[in-house]
Amino acid sequence: MTAAVLFDLDGTFADTAPDLGRAVNAMRSARGLPPVALADTRRVTSLGARGLLGVGFGIAPGDTNYDAMRAEFLDIYENNLCCDTTLFPGMAELVDRLEQRTIVWGIVTNKAERLARPLLQQLGYDRRAACIIGGDTTAHMKPHPAPLLAAARALNVAPRNCLYVGDDQRDIEAGRAAAMRTVAVRFGYLNGSHPENWGADAIVSTPAEIENLI
Repeated sequence: MTAAVLFDLDGTFADTAPDLGRAVNAMRSARGLPPVALADTRRVTSLGARGLLGVGFGIAPGDTNYDAMRAEFLDIYENNLCCDTTLFPGMAELVDRLEQRTIVWGIVTNKAERLARPLLQQLGYDRRAACIIGGDTTAHMKPHPAPLLAAARALNVAPRNCLYVGDDQRDIEAGRAAAMRTVAVRFGYLNGSHPENWGADAIVSTPAEIENLI
């Protein structure tokens, strides 16, 4: 019995790639560099600042100036959270159907709460989500199960009665480690990986298909 559905945020619940890509290109513009195509930044969106700065500037954690550039990136993004971000097609209808069926839903993301909460507020879903668990809510981030277990506790739902939906292998690993049923979405960012290899209980191409799994 599925009593709760939990969603990853970036690449699953909402298409945040345009605004994250914009932040990288704002940094490039300030340095006199041409913009990076959205198609190039989009595929690594689920990796957050690490992936986007990697594509935009070829740097990684531990490199000189990485920490400063990460802070700059997050500051730009925080001030432009929801310019072009939208829910994925069919997601709003799915949430409506879950609420009509009195199935609670929430967000479990590696995005920091200070970004996730205002983004969901601007999208109009912060008060509708039964929980919002960010990457800094617990001591661990996905693929560790701690954030998902925290969500289950917040909802007062046993993990085995939760369905976790994500677009990255880390999401599926976290869900399995938390003893939840897992769903991989083909419409997300995928980070160049193939959902068939993640060990998810189900793979869907549209949000509408998720309701059929409940």
